[in-house]
Amino acid sequence: MTAVPGFERFRAVFEQGRTVRKQIRAGGDLLGAVRRDPRIVRDLVLGLTGRAGAEPDVPEVGERELPEGLGAYARSAHAHARLEADAGAVRAYLGDLARIPEWFTFHAGWRGEAPGQAEVGLEFTQIAKFMGIPADLRWRVTEVSDAGIAMAGTGPQGLTLGMWVSVLASGAGAEVYLDAGLAGQPIDGPLGATVARGMGEALRESLAALPGVLSAAGTGSTAAGPGSKPSRTAVRHLASGAVLAPSTPVLVGVGQVADRIPDAAYLDPSQLAVRALRLAAADTGAGESLLARADAVFSVAPTSWQYRDLGALVAAAVGAPEVDTVQSSPFGGDGGQLLINEAAAAIAAGTYEVVLVTGAEAGATQAAAQRAGIELQWPAQGSEVKPTRTVGIDKAANNSAESEAGLQAPINMYALLESANRHALGRTPEEHAQAVAQLWSRFSAVAAGNPNAWQPQEFTAAEIATVTESNRMISAPYTKLECANLTVDMASGLIVCSAAAAEAAGIPQDKWVFIHAGASGTEEWFVSERTELAASPAIRALGAAAFAHAGVGPKDLTHVDLYACFPVAVQIAARELGLSSEDPERALTVTGGLTFGGGPGNNYGGHAVATLVERLRAEPETFGLATSLGWYLTKHALGVYSATPPRAAFAHLTPVIEHPPARVARTGYEGPAVVEAYTLPYDREGAPEAAIVSVLTPAGERALVRSTDAALLSVLTEGDVLGLPVTVSGGALVVEGTERVELPAPPPAPVLIERRGHIMIITINRPAARNAINLAAALGLERAIDAYEADPHARIAILTGAGGYFSAGMDLKAAARGEVPITEKRGILGIVSQPPRKPLIAAVEGPALAGGCELALSADLIVAARDSVFGLPEVKRGLVAVGGGVLRLSQRLPRAIAMELSLTGDPITADRAAHLGLINQVAEPGKALEAALDLAERIAVNAPLSLDASKQIIDQAPDWSTQEEFARQGQVAAGALSSADAGEGMRAFVEKRAPVWQGR
Repeated sequence: MTAVPGFERFRAVFEQGRTVRKQIRAGGDLLGAVRRDPRIVRDLVLGLTGRAGAEPDVPEVGERELPEGLGAYARSAHAHARLEADAGAVRAYLGDLARIPEWFTFHAGWRGEAPGQAEVGLEFTQIAKFMGIPADLRWRVTEVSDAGIAMAGTGPQGLTLGMWVSVLASGAGAEVYLDAGLAGQPIDGPLGATVARGMGEALRESLAALPGVLSAAGTGSTAAGPGSKPSRTAVRHLASGAVLAPSTPVLVGVGQVADRIPDAAYLDPSQLAVRALRLAAADTGAGESLLARADAVFSVAPTSWQYRDLGALVAAAVGAPEVDTVQSSPFGGDGGQLLINEAAAAIAAGTYEVVLVTGAEAGATQAAAQRAGIELQWPAQGSEVKPTRTVGIDKAANNSAESEAGLQAPINMYALLESANRHALGRTPEEHAQAVAQLWSRFSAVAAGNPNAWQPQEFTAAEIATVTESNRMISAPYTKLECANLTVDMASGLIVCSAAAAEAAGIPQDKWVFIHAGASGTEEWFVSERTELAASPAIRALGAAAFAHAGVGPKDLTHVDLYACFPVAVQIAARELGLSSEDPERALTVTGGLTFGGGPGNNYGGHAVATLVERLRAEPETFGLATSLGWYLTKHALGVYSATPPRAAFAHLTPVIEHPPARVARTGYEGPAVVEAYTLPYDREGAPEAAIVSVLTPAGERALVRSTDAALLSVLTEGDVLGLPVTVSGGALVVEGTERVELPAPPPAPVLIERRGHIMIITINRPAARNAINLAAALGLERAIDAYEADPHARIAILTGAGGYFSAGMDLKAAARGEVPITEKRGILGIVSQPPRKPLIAAVEGPALAGGCELALSADLIVAARDSVFGLPEVKRGLVAVGGGVLRLSQRLPRAIAMELSLTGDPITADRAAHLGLINQVAEPGKALEAALDLAERIAVNAPLSLDASKQIIDQAPDWSTQEEFARQGQVAAGALSSADAGEGMRAFVEKRAPVWQGR
């Protein structure tokens, strides 16, 4: 009988099918049958494809059960290899996800930061190549165990993935299995089999490469060394039942030192810091060995002794010399909370497992040594010593106007702010003095119950307000008992761990306090330029951001510690955060503040949090807030805490702070004004040394006057001139009436922001100066661009000018006065050195010459009125257009044309600029903004991720070589191509409707 072609193959398949049916009947389900005998899949595939004895499309998966969860995917891919290497070492290597590029063949890059050690809850985005096209795969680690790791991911067009990396010990070697599951629209379609086959090939190629990279990494047949990080698993919080990501930051130990009688050994701050950390280690229950296991020491820079790297001294003393050290900026009470935020962020990112946070001062010892005539021999470090990193802002605290008025000392500046606060509250001097004394009396009562307070004594309001020989007036309206006490020997030690490290160290969970959210930011830097002296937009914005992240509000806070250097700081912070400064049921301190609890230089925040931790442990379901600040309500940091696990992963938030229009600070002003605030610094004999008065001019500017006129001192001592009209003449003040008047409003903002849907309009608002850019305008532009980039709803912005002008460039008169329009972040004119990442259109009316032309060229597109002109006339004045003008002309125009415009300095018309391709569109005079809005609307309807990728490709492509340009283009575009918006765009096209973009 002649054989029928293919008959034997189909008969074999039929017989195999009968075997499968028997397996199903025996086990009850196909998946169970396959798990019990994975060769079923292989045999079926071989039979159907006629490839008996050949390499199967579904490779050997080994004699084992397939991973739990693989059956949820429509298709799968597998790879297996035996390695002559220790299973533990291989597992440790594969568990370090940052090493994926070394062995995973279809890896093409990271979107954002590379991941670290695999841990449950870790999320990251990998750029991978599917069928030669880069695509973003967004992964989340779902399981970490002794056998390996599991991840779930999403990709382009609704693709869902699962990945299992399993390592099993086999004698002296290891069996490594890679299993992948794929599902979703791309897999259900005609290319599904191709994608799955490509995945399988990539897995096999990856395993084939693994022996070589393991050898290169030094991972041989021995077990992983003691320095390697163990695989970490999720941690269950026993009291709440919550499952915590291993990298969840927790405060596990606190210690405080308050040597009210200086040690006879004249200990330096580093020794006090070590004592505090040893107390913190004892507090954890794990002992001092925990200190030696630290990965980093974060230290607050002391003021009583300048160390180049305090952390290095502390680390050596606790037996952890080879660690990172991080130090706060030299001056600023924000350092304590800021370092906690930074430490928590580093732990959450997987950078560290155990961080020591400390700060110390020995001001009392210094004073004692001085009285005894002893020259202290405290540690001095060489110029080569420096910390791994410094955090915080370090720049001058005062502008020239404040310095000339004598407002450098915090006591004088805060006393000035207190009088402005009194004016805002509408109180008489007597009423306000009583209210402030009552507030501080409540603080002293807290200190009386705080064993770590420097002055644990309760004072009545009368004792605080009454001037006596021991409670002299320092700077009106403050007595000595209303000022920070800096002559202290104090130190704090905090131990911050990952939840996994805390669990591994055996630290009881009733010691754990979670850092739910942290935030930091700055005020308008110089006090004299702030719109209002008794307000803090920064505290308001930081509080709102932290509350939103933590999911709590002011009413949910049981324990609060507001940085309390002077009473006005507490009152303003309470007001901005929605707290009452007069609530008898909830004090605004847990320490007693810097007067009674003690003011250890920059480190009060460390003591506040250490005390807060003890309160929260005692009441684990409550929430607490701690704030820190530096200089004069200038630099801020805060944190939200609870012994209850957080609802979201920790984040150190730095929200955009939208400041109101700044005031110009003037010196030498003469003319009419209104008194806004004043203070009188006193000498030790109890007499006022001078009057420092802040007045507002009719134009809304602020002038500071320092006077020693006896008549004025008498008026300010005995009366109340807040809100009264005065005349400033020759440095003297003459009160012109007894009726209080409204304070003049600040000058119009030099830069305006308007939002129209997805379009932001940024308007330079100095028409009287033809929109020339002074420092205030440059700062306004920088802030506007920052707000634009941070606004997820803004897809495109338009830069234009008020009053029919675009911009005359740099304000030369202001520059001659020292107001050079260069900002710290975006450089010249507040934008040209670092334009926004998002698209920007310039709408130009009138001449755009010199700096005005450079402003226009900082935009991506230009719409110009027909009567506008463009040019760089700097060469005619012996200058060079270094604000990006020559650079950008050379990039956008043919070389000969760029040379002509740069070397002649001659202007060109809008029509010629359009002909050359320098501008996009010519509009009729007065219609540039209207035309720009029309162009912006045509752009804003498109997908935001696609807009961003397209702009980045155009911006970056000139730096790419021919060999790399397509690969680099793919990497930039991958996020957009694999986004949910890409799928939405195609669905909308098929359904004949407008797409709804989500920006993800």
